[in-house]
Amino acid sequence: MNEDSVSAFLAAGPEGLLEPYRLVALLGLSFFLGLAFEEYFGDRRLKAPGGVRTFPLLALLGALLYALAPETAALFLAGLAVLGVWLAIWYWHRLSIQQAEPRIEHSPGVRLDGGIMALVTNLVAYLLGPVTLTQPLWIPVAIGVTAVLFMGARERLHAFAETVGGTELATLAKFLIIIGIVLPLVPNEPVVSVTSITPYQVWLAVVVVSTLSYLSYLVQRYVAPRHGLLYSAALGGLYSSTAATIVISRRAGTAENNSHLLNAAIVLATSVMFLRILIVVAIFNRPLAFALAPSLVALLAAGLILSAWLYWRGSGNAGANGGDVLPPANPLEIQTALIFALLFIGLSVAVGWARPEFGEGSLFALAALAGVTDIDPLVLSVAQSAHGDAELYFDAAAILFAATSNNVLKGIYTLTFAGLARGLVPAGALFLLSGAGIAAILLTIGLV
Repeated sequence: MNEDSVSAFLAAGPEGLLEPYRLVALLGLSFFLGLAFEEYFGDRRLKAPGGVRTFPLLALLGALLYALAPETAALFLAGLAVLGVWLAIWYWHRLSIQQAEPRIEHSPGVRLDGGIMALVTNLVAYLLGPVTLTQPLWIPVAIGVTAVLFMGARERLHAFAETVGGTELATLAKFLIIIGIVLPLVPNEPVVSVTSITPYQVWLAVVVVSTLSYLSYLVQRYVAPRHGLLYSAALGGLYSSTAATIVISRRAGTAENNSHLLNAAIVLATSVMFLRILIVVAIFNRPLAFALAPSLVALLAAGLILSAWLYWRGSGNAGANGGDVLPPANPLEIQTALIFALLFIGLSVAVGWARPEFGEGSLFALAALAGVTDIDPLVLSVAQSAHGDAELYFDAAAILFAATSNNVLKGIYTLTFAGLARGLVPAGALFLLSGAGIAAILLTIGLV
């Protein structure tokens, strides 16, 4: 609780603390918690302490003890100690029963109490008293609802933990390190005169790209893991269209059927890349995103039309099956983030140095180079650089050029991994998208 709320309640005295609407809210929340407790623990062999009568009384007791001595909360803490001793005695009794009858927990239709959930829920009911009296009402409501949800989701949460496993938890920890620990610590001041990009902007770019990639990976793996190859290709294009193209092309080189589906998936992954570019640029530079939007939306539409045509032209073939999926590869690794950051720094310095030395044309040379590696560092470097309106469309054209160069590279990858016979159609579609990208560039800089 904050100091202002404490001071206000102390000035009001016990009468101010025990406001009628707060008592009504407290009794309602504790009764709601008791109902959920009865439903969850009702069929246990050893009846757990608590329920629809106990919890309202327990919450009311916590509120009254706190209201009688709000300055020190001594009475409330004494009550908490007594409750803790009572729960400890009950838990010791539960363990003694389990040790005396070790097989009873596994008997059909017989369950004990479910770990320490009963203890924790009793403590929550008691603590709801002072929280409801001293805090905005949304806080105790959120606490009560969260407790009920966790109480009823035991089986689902355990199943989810078994599905996720230690590897995914370690990956989530890396993600939290990238966002919550590293980002606040890096300085937000330029360290070299060649570029105005700061270390904070570098890591913020890593955070944005990692977040988009990680979310698409989680959706593909856990939310809808069996929705077919096209669905997987679209999500794969959100975190790396190049990686998705390589994986699908390898499969196309050995597949006995479903060539139309694989070809459509290759083009779809690249089509989604245009949407990814637009999202990333919009986060850092809205004027540049508006300048890019017509071209990127047109290229996205063209890619979707090509993908649909490739799919429908062979959908009548025998053996067509949309159930095949693209196994998602986890895109979130610390070394990947560091490599991305280094590429981003290198391209930012290169853009800052080459632009005043060689003019706007140098940006297109760097864009072509970025297209054969990873276009995201160049896209973010251009988006975060401060440019005037006169240079805005050159920046947009450079990003389009990087995407076009990347599409040419993916066409070459497709021919390499799928073979000339099976890769010619999807590679031709990617080269066609590259030609559309060149036309978009010329329109953007006003040469057509």
